[in-house]
Amino acid sequence: MSKYAVIHVDILNDFVTGPMSWDGAQSIVEPALKLTKAAREKGVPVIFSNDVHEKGIDKEFEIWGEHAIGGTKGAEIIPELGPEETDYIVPKRRYSGFFQTSLDLLLRELGVDTVIITGLHAHCCCKHTSADAYFLGYNVVVPRESTNSLTQEQYETGLEYIKNYYNGRICSVDEIIAEF
Repeated sequence: MSKYAVIHVDILNDFVTGPMSWDGAQSIVEPALKLTKAAREKGVPVIFSNDVHEKGIDKEFEIWGEHAIGGTKGAEIIPELGPEETDYIVPKRRYSGFFQTSLDLLLRELGVDTVIITGLHAHCCCKHTSADAYFLGYNVVVPRESTNSLTQEQYETGLEYIKNYYNGRICSVDEIIAEF
């Protein structure tokens, strides 16, 4: 039997309602909330893997401009999702939630073998987080309606890549909730 954890990647104000938002970001909020509520009810750990950048010096700014600056409202988790006292927050400064963070240690201490990855963007941060999860030996699940990308092509390419290269299981939120 799998031991799950939900990892929400970059479901932050800057990406959902702030300067880097777009209509597609809003579309993941309800499915992510449904998954989060079910996980909390069943004792499945909920982890937020969030961009928290250093003002003026972060390497990602060369590509994306300044966003999710530590200590600002833009770097906060959207209010709909919490966090709650039982949740975990793991800040990151690069695309992957694992790169130079404590995420792997946290998952191991929780006894997790399968990560459910949601958030923004399927072709970037979710993809890189999935890669490191796979390389570290975790099973990867991505509920399709709880992630998105700037374009449909990026979204589909991201999910297909996760499926084909990291043996990721692409399913619906309802399918994964039924397994809790």
